[in-house]
Amino acid sequence: MRIKLKKQLNFAEGKGMLDIDTQIEDGSFVAISGASGSGKTSLLRLITGLEKAAQGFIKINGETWLDTANQINLPPQKRRVGYVFQKYALFPNMTVRQNLNYALEKNQSTSIIEELIEEMGLSSLINEPPFKLSGGQQQRVALARALVRKPKILLLDEPLSALDEERRSSLQDYLLKIHQNYNLTTLLVSHDMGEIFKMANQVLVLSAGKITQAGTPESIFLNNRISGKYKVSGEILQIVPSDVVFVVKVKLGNNIVRVIASQEEVLDMRIGERVMLVSKAFKPMIIRGRKA
Repeated sequence: MRIKLKKQLNFAEGKGMLDIDTQIEDGSFVAISGASGSGKTSLLRLITGLEKAAQGFIKINGETWLDTANQINLPPQKRRVGYVFQKYALFPNMTVRQNLNYALEKNQSTSIIEELIEEMGLSSLINEPPFKLSGGQQQRVALARALVRKPKILLLDEPLSALDEERRSSLQDYLLKIHQNYNLTTLLVSHDMGEIFKMANQVLVLSAGKITQAGTPESIFLNNRISGKYKVSGEILQIVPSDVVFVVKVKLGNNIVRVIASQEEVLDMRIGERVMLVSKAFKPMIIRGRKA
């Protein structure tokens, strides 16, 4: 999957040029991270064709979706993309089954609907309207709907950010299962380090429309050097395992901060220990045996 895109945008820092040039291996699960207003959602919308690039090239599985130099620009409905939004965007006046049926292409077999209902555990919900479903159930319906047309890539724009930790973990498992079972290339916008470590094998970090870092989650978020913008002391309240990483809860005055740490980092940490929290761009770091 080759993506090369340029478009003038308004970023958090002001007007600038989104300028992306990256190659993504087919079948990868890629997390897109970065501060708010750095161009993450715009990148997804440009891939889908919902926004028009000033200049660009997109080629997926040998098929060219965009080539501005040769005036090729497939409309969104002809790009094999599944897109799941942060807000579920389900039709409130339709049942679960009707929401899924609406996504079918003309003359497409309905067998995919039955397959997805079974795969996503929606059998008991097919006749319910969205307002009767929980947030996690609605997101499963949104994910199933995105897969109806058998996309080549799946785009996820912070789809789990509004869910509690238990539901989020359950849906992460669903997403990984779907990614593998349907042999998708998946791009996930996320700010949650635990989510990124659990799901992604590659990370792209965006800043003002440009990729500033690319690599594995470990290489980007665990191997940073200490150069914090501020440092403050706190007390370790809890150390909780979360899949392949640990969440360390640190009390800072009247606030509690969750910090992602590796197994090596927490080996000899103890509850009640005073530590220093160093704030970095995307990952706070715990420095032990020092005072702020």
